[in-house]
Amino acid sequence: MESEHEAAVGTLRGRRIAILVQNLPVPFDRRVWQEATSLAAAGADVTVICPSDEHHPVGDFVIDGVGVNRYEAPREAKGIFGYVNEYVVSLSRMTRTFEVARSVAPFDIVHFCNPPDLLYLVAKRAKREDGSVLVFDQHDIGPELVQAKRMPLPWLFVGVARLCEQRTYAWADHVISTNESYRDIAMRRGRFIGSDVTVVRSGPSRSWASYRSTGEDWHRGRRYLLGYVGVMGRQEGIEYLIDAVKVLVAERHLDVHLALIGSGPDRGRLESLARTRGIADRVEFHGRVPDDVMKSILADADVCVNPDEVNTMNDLSTMNKIIEYMALGRPIVQFDVREGRYSARDASLYATRDNDARSFAHAVEQVLGDPALARRMGEAGRARFEEQLCWEIQAERLTTTYGRLAAERAAATAATAVGEAVPQHWIDLEASDMKRRAEA
Repeated sequence: MESEHEAAVGTLRGRRIAILVQNLPVPFDRRVWQEATSLAAAGADVTVICPSDEHHPVGDFVIDGVGVNRYEAPREAKGIFGYVNEYVVSLSRMTRTFEVARSVAPFDIVHFCNPPDLLYLVAKRAKREDGSVLVFDQHDIGPELVQAKRMPLPWLFVGVARLCEQRTYAWADHVISTNESYRDIAMRRGRFIGSDVTVVRSGPSRSWASYRSTGEDWHRGRRYLLGYVGVMGRQEGIEYLIDAVKVLVAERHLDVHLALIGSGPDRGRLESLARTRGIADRVEFHGRVPDDVMKSILADADVCVNPDEVNTMNDLSTMNKIIEYMALGRPIVQFDVREGRYSARDASLYATRDNDARSFAHAVEQVLGDPALARRMGEAGRARFEEQLCWEIQAERLTTTYGRLAAERAAATAATAVGEAVPQHWIDLEASDMKRRAEA
């Protein structure tokens, strides 16, 4: 008997899907690229529209069976007016690129991602004119993200973020959430029913679990190596991590080296902080590196760390780094945030005091001092990753959902073409969408 997933794969063959992402180019944006290639592997005709960067040039390409249309990204914003200009320019260029792609043939489904919560402005014309199904892939929760960034005039920018989120929900027919916390928010703030929100978690492919170290030593002559990968912004809590290394070295007399992989707007300040704390020789900023280098560094780490500060945004968000650490079988130390604990469970030790460098250092010292504990944590994380969190499991949920959406759109289109009654659940869905748009 044909499974629901197998039926979905059959339904997706030849369906046109557009994916809109402004935050990063593909294939660099791993989640978006995994979604695109999984849908293409299921038979869909997938086009990703995204910005360029210094490593991903402007132009139209076909990569691994996926069409990639990159527009020129505006210069990085500085200040409030700079951000406004960046969004206006980027949305204008994305819209032009999308309209060219749409002129070839209508898209059955338009999948748009945040941040920012503005891409519905690009997608909504396809819904109005072509009857395209709009799917909102919610990577972040905008109001909480603004609060976590500690921006000036918080009342104003949080209000703007809430309005943009409301409008995004109002135009979406379906929401893809990265975890159950985001799903609850979509149902509560977006007023979606449960069947219109699908949880598709982020995570690497199952093959990561079979990765073995290349033997390269990243300890730089130190006894212990701590590994971190991720964005470097204020809300990532890397300041706590640097202070924790200072405690481990100066007070606990542990021979520790810290490898930081990634970059971001806070990198310069963090480099200065490491020098001020007198541990610049213990902290190595690797920047953005290829996946094979990243895996090599993290696989060599004695402990992988997630210092995300405890706040509403981080409490509700799933961090990709946690799943990557688990995939590589590394023990983890982090603050006790809800979704971080849900992901890692026994693969992690949790600092007993929130946003406290000494407490974080104590948890790291516990793992470093107990090799048997570290081994059990690593094994538990790898097993949970393979059995529940790897991308292959998430991809099946994604393609099953997309197959259902494509089938429902095809049925509604066919019924309209021959003058038959449109299925009642589509009438109900359109009425619900209209209500959300009016209330937003």
